[in-house]
Amino acid sequence: MTKQELCQTALDMLSRSYSPYSRFPVGAALACADGSVYTGCNIENAAYGPSVCAERVAVFKAVSEGKREFVRIAVAASTKKFCAPCGVCRQVLQEFAPDLEVILVNCDGETKELTQRDLLPYSFDGDSLTDCSGDPAGLS
Repeated sequence: MTKQELCQTALDMLSRSYSPYSRFPVGAALACADGSVYTGCNIENAAYGPSVCAERVAVFKAVSEGKREFVRIAVAASTKKFCAPCGVCRQVLQEFAPDLEVILVNCDGETKELTQRDLLPYSFDGDSLTDCSGDPAGLS
């Protein structure tokens, strides 16, 4: 799938958003290394805490289907300003794809390309769990 097609797929997901409280639909399309694509939209809940962002929906769908290698994600919002993944989504993306290409898409179809490392330069990852001796923290 081309970058343009991925961005259009993310825009198409805006109509599937369940966002009655914020009225801020977000769509995502995640491209895997094998060429498969997983989509997501934000899904809100009146209690707010159980709500989930479009990016995490796409990642969780892919992981639940056995995919672990991601190369690119497009994130679209129905605003002129680009909508970047929130902090929680950045952390989830970091877990699986620290070198991920991130394409932000606004309502006019304009794009801004970043990397996961641009979004989360001082990330917390599996290496952060290693103590000074090189052992996994708390396991020795």
